[in-house]
Amino acid sequence: MEATVTILPRALRRKSDESPATKFSSAIPENSLARKIDIEKITSAVEMILEAIGEDPKRAGLIDTPQRVARLYQELCYSTGVDASSEISCKFQEETEGLVLVKDIDFTSLCEHHLVPFMGRAHVAYLPSNGVITGLSKIARVVELTARRLQVQERMTEEIADAIVKGIGAQAVCVWVEAEHMCMSMRGIKKPGAKTVTTAFRGLFKEDQQMRTEVLSYLK
Repeated sequence: MEATVTILPRALRRKSDESPATKFSSAIPENSLARKIDIEKITSAVEMILEAIGEDPKRAGLIDTPQRVARLYQELCYSTGVDASSEISCKFQEETEGLVLVKDIDFTSLCEHHLVPFMGRAHVAYLPSNGVITGLSKIARVVELTARRLQVQERMTEEIADAIVKGIGAQAVCVWVEAEHMCMSMRGIKKPGAKTVTTAFRGLFKEDQQMRTEVLSYLK
């Protein structure tokens, strides 16, 4: 399912007594640490793993596997050490106080506990402060950047919310992330299809229960 964007004019606006996505393939950004990833060291490590499980790294089917795995980790971890708010590189001034909601942003990340993927989608909503907004694709890029590193879902959700606040000073932010974790699906308890949901709230969505309940209703 492709990411969907909802802009609700004048919805969830502040009380009168108060002042006022898309699917994409991201190139590795210039400020990432990907070029510092030690490809040779990963390659050697994968060769050792293959030997440790009783395989022959030199056989035809495995001869290029260590290099492939090294490139895989470079792609999956390219944002290590990068501030996700740096993706919010453009801001616009508009006369709006309405909710901006980008739904169904697909992502794949790598669990730091078992180094296996977790995959799902994120929904991000914010209330502009003084009419300051950003490009809708920048919201999706923030999700992508927080995902492309060793992660846990709980921290990823908080990092997305913090990046939106830092990037545009939004007066309220809501982030909903749901994902399936391969560490639960393919090993251990082996429960494929089980989904984990995490949320993060900032500003008015954290302070005002009625506003929080209302924004969550748009995510279901």
